[in-house]
Amino acid sequence: MTQVALYIVTGSSRGMGEAMARQLLSPQHLVIGIARHASPALTAAAKAQGAPLAQWTHDLSHPLAAAEALLAWLQSQPANAFNSATLINNAGMLAQPGPVDEATLAELSATVRVGLEATLLLSSAFLRGTAAMGLGNGRRILNISSGLGRRAMAGSAAYCAAKAGMDNLARAMALDEAERPDAAAIVSLAPGIIDTDMQRQLRAADPSRFPDHEVFVNFKTTGQLLSADDAATKVLRYLSRGDFGRKVIADVRDV
Repeated sequence: MTQVALYIVTGSSRGMGEAMARQLLSPQHLVIGIARHASPALTAAAKAQGAPLAQWTHDLSHPLAAAEALLAWLQSQPANAFNSATLINNAGMLAQPGPVDEATLAELSATVRVGLEATLLLSSAFLRGTAAMGLGNGRRILNISSGLGRRAMAGSAAYCAAKAGMDNLARAMALDEAERPDAAAIVSLAPGIIDTDMQRQLRAADPSRFPDHEVFVNFKTTGQLLSADDAATKVLRYLSRGDFGRKVIADVRDV
């Protein structure tokens, strides 16, 4: 059986997640997208390229089912099916901008569960499910973090907490992996400022509840936002670096 590289991308139905999944499509790659909805554009791109693609529909605000499905699927794969395996934890969400006592409890819960709990559970499932595949050091986990995981911002406490937790989770997992001969490489990467639905949500926020509102308006008006495609290209270029994993907490602009 011909070996392929396995790529699992969360939040693959839109934005940078969809762009990364699309750029990863190849007859030599199996791409699995995990999102609340499937992307028709991604399906069409895979068909045009003759590239294998699976889109799993899971609501990552309830991540246990997705993690259990991933673990079961990985453990069902034949030996030597893949020559490498990569998990990209990209999915995220933002509660309505404002102080935590003005957001709904459901919004706050979903923000942390999508951004942090799903990352933890899927990473555990990925590491456990690929452990017996004989991939050596050919396993990678890439967390799409944010500068807001490294500095706080008023009006975005839940998102900041999820991204900060994602960064420290990567640090701790990397320490665990360092003790293993077939260690997976783990990086939590800030991808730059991207023109996404989250940016539009922040620009549309009530300035009285979100003090940095004007900052995000300026990102757009001064042309500082990367397109989803450009951001995906930069992130995937970082993923392919020979020293991927040497620096656990990283920025896409690192050279």
